[in-house]
Parts: sequence; structure tokens; C-alpha cells
Amino acid sequence: MSSEHNAERQPSLLDASCDNFAADLAALTPTDATAWGVAGYEGELQDFSPEYYEAVADRTREMIADLDALDDSTDESDDEDDFDDVDYVTAAVLRDRLCLELDMHHRMEDLRLLNNIASPVQTIRDTLLLMPQETEEDLDAIRSRLSKVGSALAGYRDSLTEAASHGLVAANRQINEVIGQCNTLTDSDSMLDELGLAEDSVEVEHAKQAFEEFSAWLSTDLQPQAPTSDAFGRERYELFSHLFVGDVVDVDEAYRWGLEQLHEINAEQEKIAHSLYGNECTVRTAMRKLNQEERYLLRGKDALVEWMHSTADRAIEELDGKYFDVPEQVREIECCIDPAGTGGIFYTQPADDFSRPGRMWWSVPAGQDVFHTWQELTTVHHEGVPGHHLQIGQALVEPDLNLWRRSVCWNSGHGEGWALYAEELMAELGYMDDPGYRMGLLDAKRLRAARVVADIGLHLGKKMPDGSGVWDKSHVHTFMRENTAMDSANLSFEVNRYLGWAGQAPSYALGARLWRQTRDEAVAQGMSEREFHAEALALGSVPMSILRETILD
Repeated sequence: MSSEHNAERQPSLLDASCDNFAADLAALTPTDATAWGVAGYEGELQDFSPEYYEAVADRTREMIADLDALDDSTDESDDEDDFDDVDYVTAAVLRDRLCLELDMHHRMEDLRLLNNIASPVQTIRDTLLLMPQETEEDLDAIRSRLSKVGSALAGYRDSLTEAASHGLVAANRQINEVIGQCNTLTDSDSMLDELGLAEDSVEVEHAKQAFEEFSAWLSTDLQPQAPTSDAFGRERYELFSHLFVGDVVDVDEAYRWGLEQLHEINAEQEKIAHSLYGNECTVRTAMRKLNQEERYLLRGKDALVEWMHSTADRAIEELDGKYFDVPEQVREIECCIDPAGTGGIFYTQPADDFSRPGRMWWSVPAGQDVFHTWQELTTVHHEGVPGHHLQIGQALVEPDLNLWRRSVCWNSGHGEGWALYAEELMAELGYMDDPGYRMGLLDAKRLRAARVVADIGLHLGKKMPDGSGVWDKSHVHTFMRENTAMDSANLSFEVNRYLGWAGQAPSYALGARLWRQTRDEAVAQGMSEREFHAEALALGSVPMSILRETILD
């Protein structure tokens, strides 16, 4: 078992190199600095040009060279500069993550990046949400960052143009999505108007104009070059799968496993439907009936935020000291409405010094005013405690972790896998015994299993499970509609996300599967579940293969 944690450990040379690396990345990528809570770059914005991406790659190569030099100097002696247990894990994580990132860069995946959720337009938009608006200094930083939107989008255009010259263009559907998001940012009720600046702010108007011009360029210049096919293909998909899951995935086995999971989950949902509303009731009918039950209804965004807060606070209060040791800094969580209105629900981490708390965001689509707690309780556990809020907060307070490991490194299979594992853990602890909440948990679990199947099926061009044809967008939408109670606005966003961000959505279920397997093996070796959770979370976000190697004998 891991002996990584040592309260009296002094930072090593590798830690110092990682801290310098993180500081340089913050300077190169100010939006990341904002996300990590690193001060000094609030008014800056990277330009997303080919030169920017090459500068990040150069610094990444330098970090690998530093690691090689430090590793070469390590031997079997007791020299104080040799790697200790913490350094060996850090080195393994660095090699795994940085080599994959450089591979992506060499394939120009960074320059061509364009989708509806995780590409530069969303990065520019979302970083503004994290910026405080309380003081004049805060507003000056917002003005400064807004003033750089035009040059950032110009640089992004240059990167997309460079990638396109090599035949690397995002699918037509993703370009349409980003055009729509840019146009939304130019509207009279744009979220850019909600940043605390004067109504006639020059910076806001210039940013809107930049998004309008970029939208027009996408439509007239890039879109005519775009392929109509959404599929990434096997080779490209397997690379993204490794990046997101943090382990090499047998995607064909994962596809079969996803289908088996759907069968098992559906059978359990049918039992709940019958117990609630009679033996003739279908799962879909039961969900409609649950939506009408007053005890599960919330009306209005204020009620939603209040419920999110009370649910998160209750989990912190009742789990702390019993199943987890919740650090004092993590006992506070903010719940917010995201004005982008995309339909997504997400978490943003605290600042490294907790001067900004962790936040749970609900991006409520326009017109939605009724929410169903039976369906969403499990989501609050996913984003809050024991999900992302505990997971990320625990890493931030670990004295043995350098800045890169505690704030910068993020692996989706570990992070999202933990949050999904946390949902199921709450059920194991008795928090989802109410049949409605249990149905909601299973609905979320079914969604994650369904997107393993749909994501792999579409991008690898597999045949549909019923043999009716090959997966395409319409099949994905129908399949997901059959396997989730999600409303139409959220579902549309989700499906387009799978099409444009291949391999990420399956990392939830595949990561949770690896978390459960690792926990069960650790318990079989003599650890308690509480000990396993504490030791695993103390590692920070590491690839799942390294988590297993570190925790198990």
C-alpha cells in the first residue's frame, strides 16, 4: 500500500521544478491561472494562436527534460536529492500526462480544437464567470480581459486556419454549435452585459463585435471545409480515450460492458416503477408520474439554488468524521446559476488558497423554471460532497503535493469517475433509499452507461445493437432519449458534446468502474473503505493506472 503521505516531508527538487512549471503555465495561459486561483493574470488572455500552442509545447518539453535529469540523478543511495515515494508518483503522472499532451500537439489536436463545450470560445466565455466584480480593481481586470477578446479570437482563427490547411477541421455540426454560442454572446441580453460594467462599456461592445466577426468567419470560411461526418475513427478515438480515462481502454470490451450495464439498470428501474405505480407501469411512465409529485418539485431558480445549498451542506455535516474527513476549508461551497444557459451542470474548483470557494453551477436553459429533485439529488452529490468538491478540495490541502499536482493536473477518468463513484457510494450509505431518488440515481447511471455505448458506437462506426444500421447522430439522439429522463434542451447539448468531444463522456462510467475495482482490491488487502478514500484522494488527480499501482500492494 502507498506510503506517499508524510506530514513532515520537505518539498523536493522535483516539486520545485513542478511549481515552476505550473507558474510558467499560468503565465502562458491566464484563463487557467484564473481557474487555479493563481493571482497576477486576471486581466490577461492568451491569444490561442499557433505560436501560443507551440510555446506551451516547448515549456512541456522542458519539463520532461527536467524530469529526465532529476530521474537520472536518482540512485539507490540515501542522497537527499533522490526521489522519495511522492516524487516517484509525481514522475509517473508527469510522464503519462505530458507525453500524451505532446502527442496531441504533434497531431495538431490543439490547433483544430472546436466543439460545443471545451474549446477556446467556451474558455473565453467561462473564465469571465469566475472573475469577481466587487471592487474597482476587479472591474478593471474584467475590462482588460475583455479588451483582449478580439486578439484571442484572431489567434484562434489563425490556429484553425493552420489546421485546416492540413485537412484538419471540426465536423460541420460542431461549427454550427459554436456559431450559435458566439451569436448568443452578441445578443442584447448577453452574459457579457452581466459582468458588472457600465451598460455602454466600450470593452463589452468590442468583445461582442469580435464574437460577431468570428461567427461570420466560421460560417463563410471554415464551415465550407468542414466534414459532415462526426466520427473520429478508431485510432484517434483510442488516443482520446487514453487521455480522458487515464488508462488504456479496450474500447470494444467497454462497448459490450456498457450494453450489459444498460440491461441490468433497466431491470432495476422496472422493479421500482412497478413498486411505485403498479405492475403495468413502464419506466418512462413512472418518470412522468415522479415529475408530477409535489414533494419532488422546485419552482424557480431561487428555490433551486437554496435546495442545492441545503443538500450540499447536509452531506458535508453528516459525512464528515464518519465516512470522510472533510477539511475545514472544504466545508464551504457556493451554488450558482450559470447565465450561459447551455443546460450543463458543472463544478469550478476553489482558488489554491481558498480565497475563492468551490462552486456548483447550474446552466439553466431559457424558459426552464421547474426542477425535479428526484432526478437531480444524485447530481448534487456528484458535484458537491462526496463528489468533486471533496475530491478537489482534499487535494488542495495536501501538504505533500506541489502546485502542479494539486491544482493543475486533471484526469477525467479519475475526477469524473470519482464523482460518479461518489453518487453510488451515497446510495450504499442509505441516502438514496427513497424510491424516487433511487430512480434518479439509476437514471444518471443509465445515462453514463448509454453514452459509453453511443460514444464508442458512433466514433468507431459500429453497428447499432439491434442491427438496424450504423451509428449516426440521429441514432445517438434516439438512443439517449430512450435511456434518460433528461429534458430536451439538456439532451441536445449532451448529444452534441459526445459528437465533438470524443472519449470524454465514457470516462465517467469507465473511471467509476476502475474506482470500484481498485477499492474492492484494496479492501481485500486489508484497508477499510474510509482508509482507501483518504489515501486515494490524498494523491490528487492521477491517471487511473497510476492510482491502482500506488494504492495496491
